[in-house]
Amino acid sequence: MFTTEFLDLPALDTAHGTVSLPGSKSISNRVLLLAALSQGTTVIHDLLDSDDTRVMLAALRQLGCRIAPDAVAPGQAIEVTGIGGQLPADAAATLFLGNAGTAMRPLTAALAVLGGSFEMTGVPRMYERPIGDLVDALRQLGCRIAYLGNEGFPPLKIGRPDFSRFGQAPIQVRGDVSSQFLTSLLMALPLQANVPGAQRDIVIEVVGELISRPYIHITLELLARFGIAVKNENWQRFVIPAGSRYRSPGEIHVEADASSASYFIALGAIATGMADAADADNATGRKSIRILGVGRDSIQGDIRFVEAARAMGAQVESGPNWLQVTRGEPGQGWPLKAIDLDCNHIPDAAMTLAVMALYADGTTTLRNIASWRVKETDRIAAMAIELRKLGATVEEGPDYIRITPPASRADWKAASIHTYDDHRVAMCFSLAAFNPAKLPVRIEDPKCVAKTFPDYFEALFSVCQTERERIPVICIDGPTASGKGTIAAEVARALGYQLLDSGALYRITGLAASRAGLALDESNEETIAEMALDMPVRFDAQQRVWLGDEDISLAIRSEQAGMNASRVSALPAVRSALVDLQLAFQTLPGLVADGRDMGTVIFPHAPLKVYLSASAQCRAERRYKQLISKGISANISTLLADLEARDARDMQRATAPLKPAEDALLLDSSELTIEQVVAQVLSWWQERQPFGRA
Repeated sequence: MFTTEFLDLPALDTAHGTVSLPGSKSISNRVLLLAALSQGTTVIHDLLDSDDTRVMLAALRQLGCRIAPDAVAPGQAIEVTGIGGQLPADAAATLFLGNAGTAMRPLTAALAVLGGSFEMTGVPRMYERPIGDLVDALRQLGCRIAYLGNEGFPPLKIGRPDFSRFGQAPIQVRGDVSSQFLTSLLMALPLQANVPGAQRDIVIEVVGELISRPYIHITLELLARFGIAVKNENWQRFVIPAGSRYRSPGEIHVEADASSASYFIALGAIATGMADAADADNATGRKSIRILGVGRDSIQGDIRFVEAARAMGAQVESGPNWLQVTRGEPGQGWPLKAIDLDCNHIPDAAMTLAVMALYADGTTTLRNIASWRVKETDRIAAMAIELRKLGATVEEGPDYIRITPPASRADWKAASIHTYDDHRVAMCFSLAAFNPAKLPVRIEDPKCVAKTFPDYFEALFSVCQTERERIPVICIDGPTASGKGTIAAEVARALGYQLLDSGALYRITGLAASRAGLALDESNEETIAEMALDMPVRFDAQQRVWLGDEDISLAIRSEQAGMNASRVSALPAVRSALVDLQLAFQTLPGLVADGRDMGTVIFPHAPLKVYLSASAQCRAERRYKQLISKGISANISTLLADLEARDARDMQRATAPLKPAEDALLLDSSELTIEQVVAQVLSWWQERQPFGRA
């Protein structure tokens, strides 16, 4: 996951490949609560690991549920042993639920019915999200809930209920603000349908129009899996039969998230098309996006996003748990077709349509989306503001948004997208990087996607292609001990870019070849060169060097590794292979490369080249302190002499002598701290971006 202040997406050209989606947030948190309320242990497969599920898991542990293992891991099931519909008489806790409506609202209802002493807290935005209609409905039963802040909003204080006045009258709840209110009641009230000596049907009546019915469908389907057969009377009355009791299904699988699928369905509609010559072996001759984990058998309403995408021109095939999306033919599905759509059935996924509208021929209107205003942010206002930044003409109303794309390529604008701590805003607007003007897009606070899809940007980059020249490179060259490795790592960390420590590659090659039992001479030159090209090398922000899953940072710093590096560097085929390997590090979203010839030889067209220097005396002192800190004895005079001799050799060598590139910016770090040098490099980089300073 990218945890940077912002993430710059270069202009992207096409998309092709396969994406496996994470589990559905809506299903994950419902299943967790239902398992917690049930008797026995439920084994949950494919649970989403995200901010929202983490706060739910933490809350359930506080309530006494046994959950193993402690953290969600890919491919590993999680076991939840429930409370059997009962809490201890002295149950009390303060629960922090972040900005997770799928945790705050259902837990509020369940705990209000179970009773105890609970405070329901969250982040500041949660205190702006309405909960008054749910509280009003629960008070009809005799639940005791008090507001600790503004009336109608969290935080809340929950006490022990008094059900003495709970008669046969239906429980009424508004349906036109958030479907989560009804979902919360449907999940909590079965706890009252099985009270010994007072078993009865419990009826819930919806006041007004029920929005987001597909999410209620998910709730009803999952309730049935846990033994609660709710009678649905035309979406206006719901009857929970007397004697209903939660029973664990034993095992349950969480579907992949259909809302998250919408971004990749849109990607296929926008960015796929005819294959190029390199894809000639593709039988259909067309690029496509294949989405695994959700398909036509999904219980999620947002799967109907497929219908909207088709209406706009996308070609979509589907199976039980997969989708395959291709852009329509020119004039038939490309440019996309503008639509006028009631989006009540796909409230979350409809946000993706707003960005697809940027690529449509005409004006798109999305209606019946009033619920957008009470989500993680006021999504209608947010989408309008950010779409206008890109050059679109936008009209917003109480429950609709109307988008007209930029009139021409010249009307598109590079934009820094404010994401409002809203995961869906961040993911939607990443699709603007495919704009016809070939302008980059900045996504502010990219880590907000952790709410539902922590690895979203990694998944996006895995299926996107663009011309190599568009992938930005920052070169940091300089003499030995100038600090270029440290600075490069910090700059890469700040930008979320790949890191290349070019100076380590010969040492890594020598290490890999010697481990393979190869003599480091001309007899194995081609074999070593082939090995070098395929080495699974990566460098991380902590300046560790990895070969596959092994940290080889120390192994390549030995005296023997240095000698091996000298031997393989004398082999022309190996040198050529390592040039190709270095070029292969230029991948999305960008690269910071440090070495001696990054800006002069390897990446001569890099938009920013920095030549980092310091006086020989300063560098010797730095190296001396570094060695002493590691317990290695050193002599500063000897170090100084060695550095001066190496500088002379590097500057006088025939091939790629050490020197600044003609267009490099010179930075003497002798009197500067690491933080000051990093800040200067980032400042130079920002000056070259069309967004201004973040």
